[in-house]
Amino acid sequence: MGKVIMYSSVSVDGFVADENDQPGPLFDWLTSGDVALDESGVLKVSRASYDYIRPYWDQIGVTVVGRHVFDLTDGWDGKPPGGMDHLVVVTHRPAPDGWDPDAPFHFVDGIEAAVAKAQELAGDRLVEVAAGDVGGQVLAAGLVDEVRMDVVPVIFGAGKRYFGSVHAQHLLEDPDVVLQSDRVLHLRYQVRH
Repeated sequence: MGKVIMYSSVSVDGFVADENDQPGPLFDWLTSGDVALDESGVLKVSRASYDYIRPYWDQIGVTVVGRHVFDLTDGWDGKPPGGMDHLVVVTHRPAPDGWDPDAPFHFVDGIEAAVAKAQELAGDRLVEVAAGDVGGQVLAAGLVDEVRMDVVPVIFGAGKRYFGSVHAQHLLEDPDVVLQSDRVLHLRYQVRH
């Protein structure tokens, strides 16, 4: 089975969105470079960010998100973001009325079941878990192997926390990647088990 990685862009003070669920400048680094990150041509990053992010994206088989993010994005119009094959949505509610049953989205109740479904779908590819409440719950359950952060030089002061509502201590190894790029610092930590 593929590794489970918790990931997001994050403010210096640890937030993935402001109090109104807005990312503010957290994703500006994805459009401020000169190297196309995908075929759309919209995402352009520095060469250093491309060399770090593109191989990672190519390894992701499934992304796990919470229902809140799914609703905020209107389900990405039934197409998983970033070219993922599947997206697993952690929710206690069924798919929205009128949802296309053939869309590669899987609505699963509970984080353990969501990670199991994601690993089944991903095979030996990576399972990415969006940071925030769901990511924090997956970390607290001991199911995260690695934490990746794209730290953006902004301070929100308040908002949606990277680790959600995690209140217990969790030890990470020393960072095995610390990569400075344009308007972002890429960090990668293995989780101690």
